[in-house]
Amino acid sequence: MESQPVIELKDANIYQGKSLILSDVNMQIDKGQFIYLIGKTGSGKSSLLKTIYGDLTLKEGEGAVAGFNLKSLKSSQIPFLRRKLGIVFQDFQLLRDRSVNNNLIFVMKATGWNDKEKIKQRINEVLSAVDLEDQGLKMPHELSGGEQQRIAIARALINEPEIILADEPTGNLDPDTSDNIIHLLSDISMNGTAVLMATHDYNLMEKFKSKTIKCENGKVVESK
Repeated sequence: MESQPVIELKDANIYQGKSLILSDVNMQIDKGQFIYLIGKTGSGKSSLLKTIYGDLTLKEGEGAVAGFNLKSLKSSQIPFLRRKLGIVFQDFQLLRDRSVNNNLIFVMKATGWNDKEKIKQRINEVLSAVDLEDQGLKMPHELSGGEQQRIAIARALINEPEIILADEPTGNLDPDTSDNIIHLLSDISMNGTAVLMATHDYNLMEKFKSKTIKCENGKVVESK
């Protein structure tokens, strides 16, 4: 079966302002792949992720993400690109003043959902996918760190993204909880959504081996 790239960068130079951060980046991530993104602090991991989700402009080279051309991406297209991406951060970024359900509804309304029945049905589906179907009425502070990260992953799944970008998703979690989050992200990738996960946790990578992309000395190197 022919591979289906959801992210493709060719001879891409990645800049922060006028500073060249990464040069000659060539990488491809296919539908359903699970890939680690590693590198020291300041090595360019965040700049690479920001380029992928349209926060940094790709000025040189070629890039495509979920069918969008990064080189010719207009600011008006960025919200549509981000609907094809799920983004999960280290610090969950849940809205503290509203329930789990209302956190999800907030994102759904911002991305064009307006049918109440469909909203309800999709919330049930994503909470079920992360094994928290009975937690919708709770406030974030009533949940453990691992549960909050699962809600953040449920939020990332709302629009059935082609890829999830996870930036240190286990950074604030204990080892057992981290294992559970990796299992969850791995299951998501097996269902066809690619996962690119930035991490510093080499123990986790040793336990759950997968393809790795490394940012080092201004380059991006792939290892199997």
